[in-house]
Amino acid sequence: MMDHDFVYLDYNATTPVDKVVVDAMLPYFNDFFANSGSSHLFGLTVREAVENAAEDVAELIGADPKEIIFTSGATESVNLALKGFKKDQNKNHIITLTTEHKAVLDTCTQLGKDGFQIDYLKVDLLGNINLSELESLITERTLMVAVMLVNNETGVIHPIKKIGEMVHQKGCYFFCDATQAVGKIPVHVKELNIDLMAFSAHKFYGPKGIGALYIASAIKNKLKSQIQGGGQQHNLRSGTLNVPGIVGMGKAAEIALVEMEQDAQKIKALRDHLESELLKIPQTSINGNHSERIFNTTNICFEGIYSEDLILSLGNICVSSGSACNAVTTRPSHVLQAMGMSDRDALASIRFSIGKYTTLSEIETVVEKIEKTVLLLRNR
Repeated sequence: MMDHDFVYLDYNATTPVDKVVVDAMLPYFNDFFANSGSSHLFGLTVREAVENAAEDVAELIGADPKEIIFTSGATESVNLALKGFKKDQNKNHIITLTTEHKAVLDTCTQLGKDGFQIDYLKVDLLGNINLSELESLITERTLMVAVMLVNNETGVIHPIKKIGEMVHQKGCYFFCDATQAVGKIPVHVKELNIDLMAFSAHKFYGPKGIGALYIASAIKNKLKSQIQGGGQQHNLRSGTLNVPGIVGMGKAAEIALVEMEQDAQKIKALRDHLESELLKIPQTSINGNHSERIFNTTNICFEGIYSEDLILSLGNICVSSGSACNAVTTRPSHVLQAMGMSDRDALASIRFSIGKYTTLSEIETVVEKIEKTVLLLRNR
């Protein structure tokens, strides 16, 4: 699949589109190009493809197809979920984490300007949250709790099921950003007690520019559209549907259901090998919880260097210092800072994220290059 000169270990930023997904999408650019909202037979044929894709996406997360709203990606889904939730005069309090993705944090910042009270729950040195502390923050004015399933920088997995149970017992709603989880690990929204959930196709070998928001049927009337227009998708997200993207997301979801388990075993073995070899370099350590994290991610601190220098020195090896929103930056990761790391160590940290097209040969190439480069940078 990866037939160019790059060694790509940045799958948390985005993934290559599976060729089977591309093949499924292509007919909907030229052959089946009708608007899915049209009432003629051609349009109805395309609408059926959209509905089939919704079924595949819903099956991937254990939802009903009618609970899926297609968006341009997880960021739009986050905005629709948080900004679109109808205000309650008696409830204007939202709780989220200091380690959430910027899509959530920046949206909450705006909601704070709009009159909401926002509490940011801190994490410990491993990136874990304290459920008792979360419970103590919930009051009778709490409208929603927003906690991500998998952290995009460290891979730390939060106890979403327990959080959902607690939130519902307190009479609140639960939003989950599952962008780094869906398509990689089993995610069942009903079992996890999730009311609203954002995710993107391009994190599991689907196309960019298409994502979804799961909205539990019981709360659909509590959401209001953030885009006015033709009233598509139950009046929750107006605009002509991106049919090729939706078809691609559906196909990617279908493939993920079949390949998820075998991919996880292969990728975890590669991640563990990469990690064990890199930790042989003196003054290196893993950032975040070693056990409760997703199988494809490791975040490693190389003391005494700057991640920006290391990334640029690696040339054709693609890794990052955090979120793709600011992958090469002179500023330390807000996630690592929130975990209590010093700016120096945060700026010396690299995220490696592996995918189904990664090979052992590539891992060995990365290890060899990083060993040499770290030594050179430390001795400059």
